[in-house]
Amino acid sequence: MNDHHGVPRMLVSLLDLGGEATLEQLPSLVGQYLPDAGIRQCLIYLADLQQTRLRLLPDADAQVPEGDDKPPDELRIDATYGGRAFQENRILRKSGEDGQDCWWVPLLNGAERLGVLRVTADGLGELDQQVIRALAEMVALFVVSKRAYSDAYPRLVRSRPMNVAAEMLWHLMPPLTFSNAEVTVAGVLEPAYEIGGDAFDYALADDVVHLAIFDAMGHDLAAGLAANLALATSRNLRRHGADLASNGEGIEGLLLREFGESARFVTAIMADFDLRTGMLTWVNRGHPPPILIRGGRWTTVLDCPPAPPLGLGLDQPVTVCREQLEPGDRLLLYTDGIVEAGSHQGEEFGVVRFVEFILRHCAARLPVPETLRRLIKDVLDHHDGRLHDDATVLLTEWHGRTGTCQVRGSLS
Repeated sequence: MNDHHGVPRMLVSLLDLGGEATLEQLPSLVGQYLPDAGIRQCLIYLADLQQTRLRLLPDADAQVPEGDDKPPDELRIDATYGGRAFQENRILRKSGEDGQDCWWVPLLNGAERLGVLRVTADGLGELDQQVIRALAEMVALFVVSKRAYSDAYPRLVRSRPMNVAAEMLWHLMPPLTFSNAEVTVAGVLEPAYEIGGDAFDYALADDVVHLAIFDAMGHDLAAGLAANLALATSRNLRRHGADLASNGEGIEGLLLREFGESARFVTAIMADFDLRTGMLTWVNRGHPPPILIRGGRWTTVLDCPPAPPLGLGLDQPVTVCREQLEPGDRLLLYTDGIVEAGSHQGEEFGVVRFVEFILRHCAARLPVPETLRRLIKDVLDHHDGRLHDDATVLLTEWHGRTGTCQVRGSLS
């Protein structure tokens, strides 16, 4: 289908010029060099904040076709080819009646799912699939490098106004997904546009993964400030070498100085996971305990004597607990909003249903981020589409030192 000499020319040209382009200019820049590789059209669709829709990144310089030839501005993730490619992290092909093939290609930043490309060409062989993979990887890198300073990106991926607390938290937290050969970490939060006081964090240093989840009292701007302070202080102290117990003491001291006697407290789990040995070390500051899933069917609650929540100033001893994990284990950190979400009949979602959902989708071998996307959709459906408390999950899967599991969030 393509002039193979034109493929490197296309990629080099994009690399040379892409660094200076804005996000809005990216579709036009990509389209300019597609003929070099024999590609007729490439549309960029980005996932919305709640990962229910794929939104077209418009090309301001392109002449928009009318009628049936006009590409859709929005695609449902649960009901389209593009959405299926997004869910399954794989390239899908759809043949057209005019002899042109349409290829849906996931846009991935490592394991983070950004959206999909819709690539139209006369035909694609195995070599050509490698070309569109390379194109998708380059577009994904451009999107990630530009979204941090782009207002066009949040305007495209948001479906309604966001409150200030959520604005702060989304900009402070890490990407929803990280994966390498040894570990996958994925998180999810709702209500996405009205987060009050939930937050999660993770970071990798050498062979240790730091994990944390926070739940600030209340569902207002003050709760968002408390969660932001807890997360930022935790990072600051961790990067200065503080251990888990002293990290909590530092967060407590800052919350007391900033909020005084208002008793604006934060519950938390803070953990270090050693990828070399599989040893999990954690402290519990008044938070629901972690849940461990082993073998895709066996679960246990990791009990640890909880210290008081952060910010109460009760000066109680902090217990540091340890658990030996095995390759394939999945660790669930969550806030109470997940299990306490109620239906219109008053029935809570519950821990049992929460764990059974994870087990069922693990057995289906879905990617970790897709499992969490479907979980939060189920929680929202249970609660008639609207939560009255924050609901957050941080799922970590240890692949082991051999890296036998697929990267990019695939479950083993």
